Amino acid sequence: MGVLPRCGARHRDASEGHARPPRPPRVQPPPPGPKPWPIIGNLNLIGALPHRSIHELSRKYGPLMQLRFGSFPVVVGSSVDMAKFFLKTHDVVFTDRPKTAAGKYTTYNYRDITWSPYGAYWRQARKMCLTELFSAKRLESYEYIRAAEVRALLRDLHAASGSGRSVMLKDYMSTVSLNVITRMVLGKKYLDKEEAAAGAGSVVTTPEEFKWMLDELFLLNGVLNIGDSIPWLDWMDLQGYIKRMKKLSKMFDRFLEHVVEEHNQRRLREGKDFVAKDMVDVLLQIADDPTLEVELNRESVKAFTQDLIAGGTESSAVTVEWSISELLKKPEVIVKATEELDRVIGRGRWVTEKDMPSLPYVDAIVKETMRLHPVAPMLVPRLSREDTTVAGYDIPAGTRVLVSVWSIGRDPALWDAPEEFMPERFLGSRLDVKGQDYELLPFGSGRRMCPGYSLGLKVIQVSLANLLHGFAWSLPDGVTKEELSMEEIFGLSTPRKFPLEAVVEPKLPAHLYAEP
Repeated sequence: MGVLPRCGARHRDASEGHARPPRPPRVQPPPPGPKPWPIIGNLNLIGALPHRSIHELSRKYGPLMQLRFGSFPVVVGSSVDMAKFFLKTHDVVFTDRPKTAAGKYTTYNYRDITWSPYGAYWRQARKMCLTELFSAKRLESYEYIRAAEVRALLRDLHAASGSGRSVMLKDYMSTVSLNVITRMVLGKKYLDKEEAAAGAGSVVTTPEEFKWMLDELFLLNGVLNIGDSIPWLDWMDLQGYIKRMKKLSKMFDRFLEHVVEEHNQRRLREGKDFVAKDMVDVLLQIADDPTLEVELNRESVKAFTQDLIAGGTESSAVTVEWSISELLKKPEVIVKATEELDRVIGRGRWVTEKDMPSLPYVDAIVKETMRLHPVAPMLVPRLSREDTTVAGYDIPAGTRVLVSVWSIGRDPALWDAPEEFMPERFLGSRLDVKGQDYELLPFGSGRRMCPGYSLGLKVIQVSLANLLHGFAWSLPDGVTKEELSMEEIFGLSTPRKFPLEAVVEPKLPAHLYAEP
């Protein structure tokens, strides 16, 4: 798109007098887009997979496009230049969030990090994430947890492989991600079946229930709820989403209340000897700090805890499942990855996080998966805080802004054969996923970038590397690679519509799978 002319916040001139009542002129036109219908706007053009509908519209109307969702203008940026404008050049202008039913009902009335509005509360939460919860030192201190849970994943898959039947990969990946996150955030596996069987009394939610809750949370946080676009219809809950949000909120609160209460009881018991062991302990200590700019109450602690669990679990499970799906359609890529793993790691041990810089091809597979299947194909909506112009177009304050990572990942001006899965495109490339390269933004960028991206990346890389190192992968009998469905469902994340079933065959010495 080239250089963007006249980008910047616009200053209004109210000094001119007129015979008629002053009416501020529109200095610039709005971005191009389809003509909206009365009441519904352009909602009639958005299908069951909004990211695909919006991608097709942006191909027609360009990389900066205006839609109308009911009563609200929505601007979509779907190029590197537009992503840079919204997420970097004028990040602070577009760092607010629209008020949605999901934020209200599923995150304790906008108290979490994702949906809280721009202001002192959100700035404090972001600082807490960067300096306390996701600091390099704290993440490094939890590496033993990630290593142990990946070993457990490999052990469980090895046990399942003996039957010769196919395995449902997402079940295994969700378990490893959930166990890593609950041990790091909550201090133990609150959802562990063995604890429940032992009568430990701490299991208030089963693993199956919890996985359903996470899927539901991501779905409901990404849906186009009609009441968010046409507020006077909100009370009718035409799609039934608000009813589902309220049910989900009660289930999550029961679990989170139990967690917070257990942690509080330990603090009381240990008194001056108390040492924070996990992220909930850290949150509770921060909440007690009398010098905080904004008070953190119990609901804030629960909202942040929910954010940490959900964000850390979903991205890893979804990305690894898509990665193996793409590899099963391209067996030659598995061969190249195996050659690299055999050369660098050998057949006598597992891959560790420290090995990842020496595995550029496996890293390229991860990046290519994130390009084609970004966990959030459209970044969480932003809200313009000021009137702005971009590329000669008008964006008034209060406009909702979407950045289509999906479209950027399929831009033929950026990528050769953009629909093809080709990890080789990242070999020798300096492109990274850390929010500085706008061609590849799986975790977003700028102030609202996912604060836990480095943790998600570690779990994804080491899980995938070991799954490829420890097992030969194939499709079930009778299923060809051409028949493997790659359909998705849409929410805040975009998982496979049909969970991947695959046959795994161990290929390393048997004793490695038995390692604790």
